[in-house]
Amino acid sequence: MESLLALVAATLVLVAIPGPNVALIVANSIRDGRGAGLRTVAGSTIGVGVQLLLITIGIAAMIELVAGVLVWLKWIGVAYLLFLGVRTWQEPASDLTDATVKHGQGWRELWSGLGVAVVNPKTLLFNAAFLPQFVSPGPDAPAMMMLVSVVFLATVFIGDTIWALAASAARPVLIRYGRLRNRITGGFLIGAGIGLALSRR
Repeated sequence: MESLLALVAATLVLVAIPGPNVALIVANSIRDGRGAGLRTVAGSTIGVGVQLLLITIGIAAMIELVAGVLVWLKWIGVAYLLFLGVRTWQEPASDLTDATVKHGQGWRELWSGLGVAVVNPKTLLFNAAFLPQFVSPGPDAPAMMMLVSVVFLATVFIGDTIWALAASAARPVLIRYGRLRNRITGGFLIGAGIGLALSRR
């Protein structure tokens, strides 16, 4: 029980430090509202879950290989985030008071969150080294590793949700200042791209 509490505390500290995932969540929350932010959180959580699944089922020998493949995909994600960031930064002010999500558009945020999370080799290798610290060797180790992964993922989900809600709460104020809103959103998207680019193995 103590190890799980320590895991939750350590994970909350990690989530409090904005990385590429959080930057994307904040950007989408400010640009398109709470729903967009929460959909990004859902995608990011799925992406982290995929990485945890690789770790939990014991593909330790393949982690380096998988991370190597993800490096190539990562740079596509970096280019996309930087493109979105620069384009949003340069957009003229627009009236969002009556903005609604078009049918099918909500998937964009989910896929963007999943993409940024799953192609980050740094989190894959970090979690592979971080999570086993909370598992004691023994016959129950596999079950404990699964529990640790679930607790970790749930804590990340809660922390990211708080980021999304906090960012969307600031949106009504930023709606009045369209140009500033675009620059803040663009800045977070560019920050997400730079953060992903700097995530070395």
